[in-house]
Amino acid sequence: MPGCKGRTSSAAAELSAASNGRISTKPYWPTMATAAIVTIGNELLSGDVENTNGSWLARRLEAAGIAVRLIAVVPDEIEEIATTLREQGDRADLVVVTGGLGGTPDDVTREAVAAAFGAEQTEYAQVAAGLRANFPNDPEYAARWAMLPAGSRPLANPLGGAPGFLLQNVYVLPGLPAEMEAMYETIENELRAGPPISSWRRTYRTTESRIVAILRQTLEIYPQVRVGSYPSFGAHGPHVEVVLKSDDPDALESAVTWFTRALEQRLG
Repeated sequence: MPGCKGRTSSAAAELSAASNGRISTKPYWPTMATAAIVTIGNELLSGDVENTNGSWLARRLEAAGIAVRLIAVVPDEIEEIATTLREQGDRADLVVVTGGLGGTPDDVTREAVAAAFGAEQTEYAQVAAGLRANFPNDPEYAARWAMLPAGSRPLANPLGGAPGFLLQNVYVLPGLPAEMEAMYETIENELRAGPPISSWRRTYRTTESRIVAILRQTLEIYPQVRVGSYPSFGAHGPHVEVVLKSDDPDALESAVTWFTRALEQRLG
């Protein structure tokens, strides 16, 4: 019988409780660049397709020194997408969008980004010419992908499909995971904003309640380290995966050393 993965009781929420009993609302890394990930598609909202793009991008952005503050899924609706982009474009340093760049009627991301910024759509002639050459059997269908918001910077698709684009602080990538990942690789260096967020993780055969005091102490001693615990319950009993993260490698190493020693003493 497979285990049932449990969501953390947010060790970070419980562990960062202030002495007056209120939960701290400070961001973990207040000086880091921030990002919002917006994944577009009715198929994601319905659960027909798993949102692997959001998870993949979150890991890569953390590795680029960018703190992800939001992962959102929105339907293939122009106004809903535009509203989300306006909100997140003001809140985050950058927004990464995936999906809705194909040629079917529900692919409306280009139109939505144009609406969000009050920009007209215009055909980028060089992009259109390349697409027509790459798709000689249906050149006009492919050329539709070159109708980008005015003022945007086209992003080439290494796998030959629809191009992405950058407009202000919004990067728009394809929804197909292989195309999205390939395009992200071409822009990752320009996104890098600081030291990467490194992580350490271990799984222990115990319950969260037995180690919560040590998790709390770790956060109190090393406030620059994010502390998370993720319980699971399966055929072999309870387990807890503990994850420590920080953009300060020395602090992370010290926190790991302190935590593992304290846990050994606690669990025996």
